[in-house]
Amino acid sequence: MIHKKKIIWLISIFFLNACTSPTAMLGPAYTLSSTGNIFQAGLSYGSNELITQYTGKTPIENLKEISEIELEKDENIMKNTLESEDFYYLVQNKFKKTRSLIKLSNQ
Repeated sequence: MIHKKKIIWLISIFFLNACTSPTAMLGPAYTLSSTGNIFQAGLSYGSNELITQYTGKTPIENLKEISEIELEKDENIMKNTLESEDFYYLVQNKFKKTRSLIKLSNQ
């Protein structure tokens, strides 16, 4: 009788394996194994599922999209920094201080 139950469970798990993505439980499984806290693992899995239902994307896909948007905005950050007035005044003040130190040391 016990062997029949095990076989039925294995068959049902085999057929229901495609119902969820296997990577969806990877994070909570790691959390459970490292911390031993089932509530934290359940919260992690539940929050991932809520985000997926609300946005239609997994949390990783959302992070990739956000990082691509930020990279597009900050593409010319070096050019913007070099052309800014604040940078100009910073460099000008640094030259003045250095020049005054050199003049004092030469006297």
